[in-house]
Amino acid sequence: MKIVIFGATGKTGKLLTEQALAKGHQVTVYVRNPNAISIQNTNLKIVVGNLDEKLKIKDALSGAEACFSTLGGNSLTKRSHELVSGIDNIVRVAVEEVVPRFIYLSSFGAGDSKKLMPAILKFFMVDLFLRVPLADHNINEQRIMNSKLQWTLVRPGGLTQGPLTGNVSHGTEAFKQGKTSISRADVAAFMLAQLQDSTYNKKAVWLFEK
Repeated sequence: MKIVIFGATGKTGKLLTEQALAKGHQVTVYVRNPNAISIQNTNLKIVVGNLDEKLKIKDALSGAEACFSTLGGNSLTKRSHELVSGIDNIVRVAVEEVVPRFIYLSSFGAGDSKKLMPAILKFFMVDLFLRVPLADHNINEQRIMNSKLQWTLVRPGGLTQGPLTGNVSHGTEAFKQGKTSISRADVAAFMLAQLQDSTYNKKAVWLFEK
């Protein structure tokens, strides 16, 4: 399958790129710095550009069957206007290019998942510690949900550098409190699995380690 990954130089994006190539997908990565991509693979295409360059985004998305975003802000205290406007550009071009699938990496606490959190965790994580990045995710989620794309919003708990285990809990309903973290490798694998699974089509799904 021909897929495009935005955010491929980030920690989760790199793992998603590696796993996609390992499964034989044709992968296009959209990056600002091509030197940040150390992977060499005949199925890998690199498009260099910024998130405000719609023509380059169009070049990346042309003919794609699915698009992934693992983009995220770099600050807990400063809003990322580039990220928000960038997602808007990606969504607009993806709709124009009739890309069938869009899978977006968000965070637990975004959107209506805030209501699923225990009160103390909601206060410290959503209202204090992650208030700024979650504000950006909330805007991006609404933009994606209001589009014509076949989207899935993936909302993992705290991300770790642990190994790929495949031992994950996921869903959309209220859940019994347990572990609140998950490895980036497992998140990447779950996102990739959505290419063949329509369970969470046009849904937001929480994701934790079992």
